[in-house]
Amino acid sequence: MKPFKDWNLKVKETFNATSKLEVLTVTEAGELLGLSKDHMKVFVDKNNLTKVSIMRSTHRYLLLKCEIDEIVANRKK
Repeated sequence: MKPFKDWNLKVKETFNATSKLEVLTVTEAGELLGLSKDHMKVFVDKNNLTKVSIMRSTHRYLLLKCEIDEIVANRKK
């Protein structure tokens, strides 16, 4: 039996395989910043981060890894 894989992670893998830009799921980005998924969604809206839309879903999106890495680097300074 195949292990369960979250749908967002499947979309992320497909996107990263076909794009020059890397993306993260909202949950992964939140973990890097120490935020829950819900708090991360609020953080994204407040800071106008780029949302990479997922087709057929208005509420799901991926985030650019480069933007999250920059925020993490600035927090460590």
